[in-house]
Amino acid sequence: MTAPVATNRKARYDYFLFEKYEAGIALKGCEVKSIREGRINLKESFVRIIRGEAFLMNCHITPYSKIQGYVEIDPIRSRKLLLKKVEIARMEGKVAQKGFSIVPVSVYFKKGRAKVEIAVAQGKKQFDKREDIKRRIHDRETEAAIKQHSRQSEK
Repeated sequence: MTAPVATNRKARYDYFLFEKYEAGIALKGCEVKSIREGRINLKESFVRIIRGEAFLMNCHITPYSKIQGYVEIDPIRSRKLLLKKVEIARMEGKVAQKGFSIVPVSVYFKKGRAKVEIAVAQGKKQFDKREDIKRRIHDRETEAAIKQHSRQSEK
């Protein structure tokens, strides 16, 4: 995976991420140019499976503005995800369970093609989020103490 063009940081905060998949996105030409510029927002987006096909919903791609004459495309339109039938069936089985959903994690380019990393996720409760924050703070403080100790031992 190359460097991501956009990430959904809120997904890692709001959900426990389980199985991850890489999917292609069916885009128009001007949308690809906008994504290359980093003008994509995954914050409120999600994936829905409709009649055996996966769609990225509520993903905002700002229209490409440099060249006039392009047909105006709805920035929040649903975009088809290119996945194998087996992967879609596996995700559909997981989502059928209560509390599971599919969220996009990041968008990146691989061999010139736009890819989206999606994950089967389960929503976190408020106390889970607090525990994650406490754990992060604890890890940060522990790492700082180790660095401080190693600096003192060098002298």
